[in-house]
Amino acid sequence: MIRWVAVIFLGLLVFYPLLPQLLDKLRVGRLPGDVRFRLAGQVFCLPFGSTVLWSALAFLIAEAVHWLF
Repeated sequence: MIRWVAVIFLGLLVFYPLLPQLLDKLRVGRLPGDVRFRLAGQVFCLPFGSTVLWSALAFLIAEAVHWLF
């Protein structure tokens, strides 16, 4: 379990600076229900709607894989 925590931490540490560009390419933060606001010159995004959509998509993919195998 500690290995997964370390891998996730290192992944976030490496990819965090690339996150805004990646989220824009995936169109995360542009759906109804997503909140974007500017605070102290920095844009923050709380992707509530996108999280629901991506979670549903991941669930459907997992169910399809489970059903096929």
